[in-house]
Amino acid sequence: MNKTWIVAQREFNSRVKKKTFLLSTILFPLLIFGFYAFIIYFSVKGNDDLVIAIADKANVFNGKLDSDSDVKFAFVNDASAASLEQKVEKKQYGGYIYIPADFNISSGSLNVYYNKTIGMISQERIERRINKLLEQKRLLALNITQEQLDSARKRSAIEFKPVSGAKESGKAKAGLSYAVGYASGFLIYIILFIYGTMVMRGVMEEKTNRIAEVIVSSVKPFQLMMGKIVGIGAVGLLQFIIWIVLGVAATALIPLLLQGGDASAVQNVPGAGAMVQASQSNPVSAVISDINFALILPCFLFYFLGGYLLYSSLFAAVGSAVNEDPQDAQSLLLPVTMPIIFGIVIMTKAVNDPTGNLSVFGSLFPLTSPIVMMARIAHGVPNGVTAWELILSMVFLIAGFILTTWLAGKIYRTGILMYGKKPTWKEMWKWAFRKS
Repeated sequence: MNKTWIVAQREFNSRVKKKTFLLSTILFPLLIFGFYAFIIYFSVKGNDDLVIAIADKANVFNGKLDSDSDVKFAFVNDASAASLEQKVEKKQYGGYIYIPADFNISSGSLNVYYNKTIGMISQERIERRINKLLEQKRLLALNITQEQLDSARKRSAIEFKPVSGAKESGKAKAGLSYAVGYASGFLIYIILFIYGTMVMRGVMEEKTNRIAEVIVSSVKPFQLMMGKIVGIGAVGLLQFIIWIVLGVAATALIPLLLQGGDASAVQNVPGAGAMVQASQSNPVSAVISDINFALILPCFLFYFLGGYLLYSSLFAAVGSAVNEDPQDAQSLLLPVTMPIIFGIVIMTKAVNDPTGNLSVFGSLFPLTSPIVMMARIAHGVPNGVTAWELILSMVFLIAGFILTTWLAGKIYRTGILMYGKKPTWKEMWKWAFRKS
């Protein structure tokens, strides 16, 4: 145990003192935040207005068609089609609609002429507004009064209420739970890849440099593997703490970016839409207080450490079996990385349906539970996950970690001193179950 600790200290100190650690710890989250800030800022304030000119000779719209911050309509009823086409070519308008005097509102069709391509979302907005107004005109032509039309279109207030004994989960809380669950699961997904690969490359470097031969003369291979895993895991934990502090500071800056702009414009920004929806229906402080962060944070650390320890031992086993050729590692990594990819796929479903059968399976299966369970925990206990499922998932993850570490340790013991032979999973399987 003492030798494992010494190896872990060496791994931790050698990596933390490198300049690349500071660069990856400080600059990476700043780049991510800057990228998102760039997208949000220009989504809110940087939109170029699309102006569609309408020459309504038949007076179909009576000079009224709703505009918004993205698409605006300008009525120029005295203009001809030729003059409008020239103005579009000169970029005075983004496009134009010419409605002839004999236009039939029941069977006629409209054309939107443009010079430069109009985006799909903008096209959908233009179609929706025009069709809505044409539908209203057609119904009025059938002697349906405006009052009858408004009454038929009146939307009923639908509220979601829990049955007796169940906890309330409003729309705002569901939106924020979605964002927290998605961010937590995705973060663990990234971590498993980054730090697992870091462990594998560290093992490969020591093997190819023949340093491992010197070290295993005084340290057991299993102690060497565990020391490397623990040391790199401690580096990851330190980075996490720094990232959480930077994340809290960055979150405080988001309202400044949205200030004075159209908040609805960020609905299409990944991860920001759900948070905006949640904050629009309720005050942010009230919504955040509904999320059980006292449960989420300890569970996040548990699944982060559990997932890392489980997968890093497998990455270490692959690294120990590989010789100088990195292509060998790529062929051996597929069975290790596939469960991680399955986990992120199941997680995207679990954030919307935390109690579905696939979500329950993914959160109990040790190879996918570190990613999937975070999506369910964000919805709370017992709304998203029951207490017994959470405990069972943790027990399975611990058992999975013990099993994979035992297998990886036996592979590592043989593979770290094996040279000149291209490894296969069949060969590694024999190493794992070879009698000592």
